[in-house]
Amino acid sequence: MRAADLMPAAVARLRDAGIEGAPRDARLLMAHALDIPADRLTLALHDPLPEGAAARFEQAIAARLRRQPVSQILGWRDFFGRRFRVTPDVLDPRPETETLVAAALEEPFARVLDLGTGTGAILLTLLAETDATGLGVDLSPAALDVARDNARLLGLSDRARFAESDWYAAVPGQFDLIVSNPPYIAAAEMEALAPEVRDWEPHLALTPGGDGLDAYRAITAGVRAHLAPNGRLALEIGATQGAAVAALVRGAGAARVRVLPDLDGRDRVVLGQWP
Repeated sequence: MRAADLMPAAVARLRDAGIEGAPRDARLLMAHALDIPADRLTLALHDPLPEGAAARFEQAIAARLRRQPVSQILGWRDFFGRRFRVTPDVLDPRPETETLVAAALEEPFARVLDLGTGTGAILLTLLAETDATGLGVDLSPAALDVARDNARLLGLSDRARFAESDWYAAVPGQFDLIVSNPPYIAAAEMEALAPEVRDWEPHLALTPGGDGLDAYRAITAGVRAHLAPNGRLALEIGATQGAAVAALVRGAGAARVRVLPDLDGRDRVVLGQWP
């Protein structure tokens, strides 16, 4: 049996389940079952399947039919040109979050704080792109384990520290840059999320409940005590939250506030700078 013999039926099953991008997902999962890079799959489609590959592929397709995200099945997600370990304990790094990273890199910084670090993707990318040091905090010990592992895999353990903290509660000192992709989905919006998000990603990282703004209230309330002079705050936001979050940042004393769009033109990042 060859991989090419299994692919058409797998794609049909995914399509019948209403999964968008079924051919792409099937290719990624077959490459995973064969333990080869996805860009090598075409060369391997007509080779005899190694022992156990068909069973691994079926297991992966079954997981996808349960709407488990592909990144969780694979165990990784590429973000800003680097690969990050992903588990059900952390939010899957999204392409739109690269807008936050790019904005944070617009100006130099030596020390960075990442509030609600999850996989560590934001913090570790910022450290990999600079010579800075940083601290990532999260309420979830399991998420912190993933972040520490990603730091080790990227060779950044010497410049990245992680700590369990409820926002600033266990954060010492001041930073040139504070970044966060906090939970911002309103409670009323949760039911309408795709099942891959609603049923598989940690709700702690998705919603603070209520109107979705509580995390921004907590972050802006404590920001001045933890920013060095001329420090900056960069926040990812939901597409309809630009005005509300910008108002919170201004209310916390920022002298310069901007709302930036992502590549789809939706409000995605609020930036503030303090004198």
